Amino acid sequence: MKVILQQDVKGKGKKGQMIEVSDGYARNYMLPRKIAIEATADNINTMRMNDKALLEKQTREREAAIKTRDMLKDITVTVLAKGGGAGRLFGSVTTQEISDALKKQCNVDIDRRKIVLEEAIKTVGIYTVKCKLGYEVTANMKIEVKEI
Repeated sequence: MKVILQQDVKGKGKKGQMIEVSDGYARNYMLPRKIAIEATADNINTMRMNDKALLEKQTREREAAIKTRDMLKDITVTVLAKGGGAGRLFGSVTTQEISDALKKQCNVDIDRRKIVLEEAIKTVGIYTVKCKLGYEVTANMKIEVKEI
């Protein structure tokens, strides 16, 4: 029996895939638990439309990530942190502080989890920080840390 998976099944396939399974396995296990639906003409058509919509969504998100990368390449974000003198900071600059400063100064909203710090920023200066924007698109942006 051909079924369309509604969720990932280990050893069988991924969500949205059409697979061939035995009749008993489909009727007694997969269909009652809503793991899969029977592969009728309507369900196959719906699956193809969902695949097409997902592909369009991924294309739009990738284009937005590329646009954001191009914008981040040209800007320098200033982050203010408390310092103890001689260029040393009391703590370190966090990804949340960088994200907040980026949103405030450049009106660009990047989640703190997408910002990657190679090592902790504990001194005043200019640093290059990597942002993982998704879909294998990464951007390098400059951060200028100033002491309050």
